[in-house]
Amino acid sequence: MSTPHINSKKNDFSKIVLMCGDPIRAKYIAENYLKDYHQINNTRLMLAYTGYFKNKKISIMSHGIGIPSAILYVKELILEYKVKKIIRVGTCGTINHNIALRDIIISMGACTDSKVNRINFNNHDFSAIADFHMLYNAVKIAKKINIKVHVGNFFTTDSFYNDDKKMLNILNKYNILGIDMETSGIYAVASELNAKALSICTVSDHIIKKEKVSSKDRESGFNDMIKIALESTLLDDEII
Repeated sequence: MSTPHINSKKNDFSKIVLMCGDPIRAKYIAENYLKDYHQINNTRLMLAYTGYFKNKKISIMSHGIGIPSAILYVKELILEYKVKKIIRVGTCGTINHNIALRDIIISMGACTDSKVNRINFNNHDFSAIADFHMLYNAVKIAKKINIKVHVGNFFTTDSFYNDDKKMLNILNKYNILGIDMETSGIYAVASELNAKALSICTVSDHIIKKEKVSSKDRESGFNDMIKIALESTLLDDEII
């Protein structure tokens, strides 16, 4: 079994997949956190691995940059490989003065300047939100292992190099905590296909302060975010 973009076999993926933009980060997570892992995809160098985290079968896969790339892989994982939960473990920017480099932001929802969701939602606005229980479990784990997180709204943009000061002021006015290029699209596709999704991101760029982390940190750092995501998969969906 394979798709145009994934050359894995039918049962290669677990029901839960951690996803990140960078294939090197996917490889890093597998090598450092999973036991008995093996590589299950290398098409277009979008690396994917399946192994075990504390006896829980987990898959890791890269999704590339931007909504079109991310939703392509998410859609194929859900439809063809019967994946039920997607956790994005990525990087984001921020303009919030109370948030610093390497802080972790968990996205409750994501606005966007992309037209992808509007195209699929009959040209109307779609409220792209996280799955509540996955969000709740991630926050619960963060508190348990004493890792500080911010929880709030994201802005998913199609343009990485954009210095629109007017738009930055609007994002600040509406208390947008994180800026990325995938979350809104992932949340929408998961909702459309009756799956669940959560985005947990580490701040790699502070746009206002003009600060950024190194490219090496982007590939193999951000371990607190990875720990929160993996530990949260061990919890059942609780009814509050």
